[in-house]
Amino acid sequence: MNWGLPKKIYLLAVCAGVVAVSCKKDKDETVGRSRYISKVYAYVPAPGQLINDSTWGIDKAPATLIGGISGTVSLGAYGGYIVFGFDHAVQNSDGADIAIYGNPLPPPATEWSEPGIVMVSRDVNSNGLPDDEWYELAGSEYTSDATIKHYTITYYNPKKRANVLWRDSRGKTDSVLVNIYHSQANYYPLFITGQDSVSFTGTLLRNTLVNTSGSYTNLSFTRGYADSWSSGDNYTTNKYNSFDISQAVNGNGASVSLTQIDFVKVYTGQNGAGNAVVGEVSTEILGAADLHIQ
Repeated sequence: MNWGLPKKIYLLAVCAGVVAVSCKKDKDETVGRSRYISKVYAYVPAPGQLINDSTWGIDKAPATLIGGISGTVSLGAYGGYIVFGFDHAVQNSDGADIAIYGNPLPPPATEWSEPGIVMVSRDVNSNGLPDDEWYELAGSEYTSDATIKHYTITYYNPKKRANVLWRDSRGKTDSVLVNIYHSQANYYPLFITGQDSVSFTGTLLRNTLVNTSGSYTNLSFTRGYADSWSSGDNYTTNKYNSFDISQAVNGNGASVSLTQIDFVKVYTGQNGAGNAVVGEVSTEILGAADLHIQ
C-alpha cells in the first residue's frame, strides 16, 4: 500500500489422527520472559514501493520490531518475508497463542488489508536457528479452491528505477509498478543476497482488490492472516490478528501436533499489483506477542 500519503486518500491434535511432531509437553519457559519479539533471523522482502525507501523497507527495519508493537516493516510484494522469535518457546495452549500486529484499515469504505501468511517451526536440532521444518498455520482460505499451493514467483532486478518484472510458476508475467509517491532509485531490495533475481515459494491467496468508481479497497479474509482486518480475529476490538499453533499443517496439508514453537515466519500472501497510485499489496508488520504472557 502507498504510504507516501495517508491511506484514506487512496481509498476514499493430540497424537491420534495427525502427524505428530511432539507429543510430550515441554517445560514452560515463559516465567520472567518478554511477550514481544526478541530477535529477527531473516528479512527478505520482495520488491515494493517502500523497499529501499523510508524506515519500512530498509535493512534496519527489522530492529524496530524488537521489544514492542510499534515497528515499521514492509514485506513488499508476494512472497517477501520476515523470520523472528521470542526469548522463549511459545506454548500451544487453549485458543490463540500468538498475536501479530499490522496496520490494516477498517471496512467498509476504506478497508485496506494486506494478508500475510504465517508459518511456525520448532528448533528440533537445538542449534538456535530456524533451519528445521516449517508449518503453515492454516487460515480460513487454506482449503479454498481459489488458493494455490506450492506457488513460485521470481522477480528480476531492473538495476534502475523501473517496473520490476516477475514470472511465476503458472506461466504468467507482470510487474511490480513504480509510482510518483516513492522516488527511490530501485524498488528491488538492494540489501538481499540475490541481486539479479530472487524467488519465493509458498501458498498464494486469491486477490481481493476492489475498484469502486476509482476508490480502492483490498478486502480481508475471515481469520488466520496477518495485517488483515479479519472478523474472525475480532480485529476491531483486539487490533491484532491472532494465531493458534493447533492450526499447523505440513507441506501436504496434514495437521501437525506441536506442543510449542520457537520461530515464526510471515510472508505476503497475495500477488496483488494494485496500480501506479495505490501500489502493490504488501504485508506490513508492527510487532508480535506471546498471548500467554501479560
